[in-house]
Amino acid sequence: MTIISWIILGLLAGAIAKFLLPGRDPGGFIGTTVIGIAGAFIGGWISARLLDHPITKDFYDGTTWAAAIGGSLVLLIAYRLLFGHSRS
Repeated sequence: MTIISWIILGLLAGAIAKFLLPGRDPGGFIGTTVIGIAGAFIGGWISARLLDHPITKDFYDGTTWAAAIGGSLVLLIAYRLLFGHSRS
């Protein structure tokens, strides 16, 4: 997959992660989008390096999507824990 594909996948994974974990985010839509893109990259890296399950080059592979959504969820939870209480 190209960088553009990972960005699109990240946008969609961020939206799915936001749907699965509703609530108010400190960064709003843009922050959630950036978290989704970063989560897709981190989820793919973790899957390929640490779990020994390389990501395929197919955009519609379920493992790729699961890794991207999982990475987005982890980053979204961490972001909320770190910055969620800074606003009133």
